[in-house]
Amino acid sequence: ARRLFMPASYLAHRLTGEYVMDHVSASQTAPLYCLREQRWHSPTATHDGPGLEWSQQIAPGLELPQLRWAGEAAGGVEPEVTAQVPGLRTGIPVISGTIDAWAEAVSADATRPGDLMLMYGTTTFLVATTEEPIVSRTMWPTSGIVPGSFTLAGGMAASGAITGWLRDLTGEVDFTALLEEATQSPPGANGLVMLPYFSGERSPIADASARGVIAGLTLSHTRGDLYRAALEAAAYGVRHHLETLEAAGLPLSTVMAVGGGAQHDLWPQIVSDVTGLTQQIPVRTVGASYGGAMLAARLAHGTDTSSWNRADHRVVPDPAHRERYDELYALYRELYPATREIAHSLARLQRS
Repeated sequence: ARRLFMPASYLAHRLTGEYVMDHVSASQTAPLYCLREQRWHSPTATHDGPGLEWSQQIAPGLELPQLRWAGEAAGGVEPEVTAQVPGLRTGIPVISGTIDAWAEAVSADATRPGDLMLMYGTTTFLVATTEEPIVSRTMWPTSGIVPGSFTLAGGMAASGAITGWLRDLTGEVDFTALLEEATQSPPGANGLVMLPYFSGERSPIADASARGVIAGLTLSHTRGDLYRAALEAAAYGVRHHLETLEAAGLPLSTVMAVGGGAQHDLWPQIVSDVTGLTQQIPVRTVGASYGGAMLAARLAHGTDTSSWNRADHRVVPDPAHRERYDELYALYRELYPATREIAHSLARLQRS
């Protein structure tokens, strides 16, 4: 390998010819990047320039890109590019983009210390912004979007994907109908607890051989019960992450919910009931590309984009459901260690 690219940095390179990478992306290339000092990890590195000595020990021949904060200029569009795209003007500024989940945080204006971006999608992803780097063995410390900031992030391997699997398994009924059926099921899904590890799990257990479990099934359970149990499983996973953040000493002040799953209040409501969190739902809930547009507007025009995607409403926890969910969450936390060895044995069979 001679060069190191992420999707955003590769696109910037093709448009401008410049070899740059944003700090969020670079901070996920350990051991090349020094998170505490937010530069390439080398005794010979300048603050924003490549440090060759350390990188050559890790990856001989690798040239490291110049570092930029997300939204800073990567360069201008080159004539070779405009010659191929009618209407595109040479020299148009191109930003240093970033990773999709962090761009989602930009779209929801969740980039200040104490902010948490909670993304409801095929997977569930959390990005919490901090003033100082936080060391964690089970979550992912990175540089943040705002210059000098840091984040602690985590992600579940499957959440919304499980609801899609259930839908396909039961006849491809409309998601609106499934949500209505899940609404008719009471908190706790009539005594079901699901482990959402259908694709293994990323954080905070980091176990590729974990497997999904549905505990408590009887012949009386309905499709709505199963669908609700899947939503609750994701909520329990969020609570597990929040407890990990709390144990790391990370305070939270604002929670912004984004993603396709935040377009209907049932799933966020379940998460609020399970965790005790109040969540802000913005007008636009699907916003990685919108976050990129916000960064571009700031660079091109100096625009304050904080009002572009204001909170539309809040989702507040229902205290009437907390006792039941506390009881079920305790069972959820017991279920993984109780079934781990069986899951690992089954995973070995599946791989063979």
